[in-house]
Amino acid sequence: MHVYSFEKLESWKLARELAVWVYKSTVKFPNEEKYGLVSQMRRSAVSIASNIAEGTSRFSTKEQIQFYSIAYGSAIELLNQMIISYDLQYLNEDSLAEAREKISKLTMLLSKLKIYLQNKLTNKSI
Repeated sequence: MHVYSFEKLESWKLARELAVWVYKSTVKFPNEEKYGLVSQMRRSAVSIASNIAEGTSRFSTKEQIQFYSIAYGSAIELLNQMIISYDLQYLNEDSLAEAREKISKLTMLLSKLKIYLQNKLTNKSI
């Protein structure tokens, strides 16, 4: 079976785990949030992994950086939604701390990936 390049990225693996974690964490949210906060959080989480995957399919380094930037933005968006969920008492303090840790690791990897590609782009133009 062919393994695509995105499947080898640690950032994608973490994003995939985060998406599954978000789905499981939002199961017990109130029914009235099904099409509100729950839907938004799940879409944000899936967006992170999807943009990492799509970024690897781009031939242009600038396009790759753009997709990893979008993934980073989705991660920050998800953190915001997690904080609001905590404020509304849908998530407990431990769950928020776990979310912060996962998102922190992921955004650090995405930053390193973007820096690597930006350096690659800079060195190419020299």
